[in-house]
Amino acid sequence: MEENIIYATGKRKTAIARAWLKPGSGKITVNDKEADDYFTTLMVRNLLRSPLTFTETADKFDIKLKITGGGMTGQAGAARHALSKALTLFQADLRQPLKAAGFLKRDARIKERKKYGQRGARANYQFSKR
Repeated sequence: MEENIIYATGKRKTAIARAWLKPGSGKITVNDKEADDYFTTLMVRNLLRSPLTFTETADKFDIKLKITGGGMTGQAGAARHALSKALTLFQADLRQPLKAAGFLKRDARIKERKKYGQRGARANYQFSKR
């Protein structure tokens, strides 16, 4: 492995993203596909690129992402978290603005489990008195 490659992991819901950053032209690949081919909606693409545009480093790195689990939005959130952590490892003075913007906070909201004797996590079956 080269020494100038930066690695970080990010999580959101049930998705886990691993990011590798190396100096380059700004190419982003997700699971061996182009990022725009992998993430189809504009909102999710913007979510993925938000730490790069916020720190103005969009064209300084070639980024390789491996993402498992979750759905499209959860995967993009995990990728955003991983990219933010990798950027702080690259340049320590980016940590304060990224932290203030909320990019380094792990969004731990996951689906609540279904309870036995109930229809869902909180929803019960209809009660009949008679």
